[in-house]
Amino acid sequence: METRTTPIPGVILVRPRRFEDERGAFSETYREDVWSAAGVAARFVQDNTAWSRRAGTVRGLHFQVPPHAQAKLVRVVRGRIMDVVVDLRRDSPSYRRWEVFELDAAARWQLFVPKGLAHGYMTLEDDTEVAYKVDAFYAPEAEAGIRWDDPDLAISWPSLAPVVSQKDHMLPLLVEGNFSWTTAAWEGELQ
Repeated sequence: METRTTPIPGVILVRPRRFEDERGAFSETYREDVWSAAGVAARFVQDNTAWSRRAGTVRGLHFQVPPHAQAKLVRVVRGRIMDVVVDLRRDSPSYRRWEVFELDAAARWQLFVPKGLAHGYMTLEDDTEVAYKVDAFYAPEAEAGIRWDDPDLAISWPSLAPVVSQKDHMLPLLVEGNFSWTTAAWEGELQ
């Protein structure tokens, strides 16, 4: 397995090994012991899939608030995305900083997003499918987010015509919400 650290603490890029022969290919997309050794400290409890019809589809920036915060392991099954994370951990050296990662099915990189980060993406191709694991169950009462086009964040999105749900369009700006818990609170160590 190949791993890469990123400028945001805890965010890791991981590419599982791929074995190819005349039949095609095989890859272990997740194996708890191997991933734990690579720095992915999460016990996943739910798998999700999102399919987007058109390039330019925006999903996010989403997260769940403590005590229902979620870590995510994101991969692209088909197509290509621009994946974005925003650090909301008040005591982090990268607090309020965002990073962009291009993920696609061909390269097979997966992105681990720890608790305390908002996450979203824009599809770069039609017919894109994204699969992700989370380490806490979906809790509607803890669902939260930040507008994808927040001017204070000034994320450099691709110049595609955005397709955004009404729900995501109505998310608050970062300055309008109270989204800054400490790392310990995000991790559930403080109640």
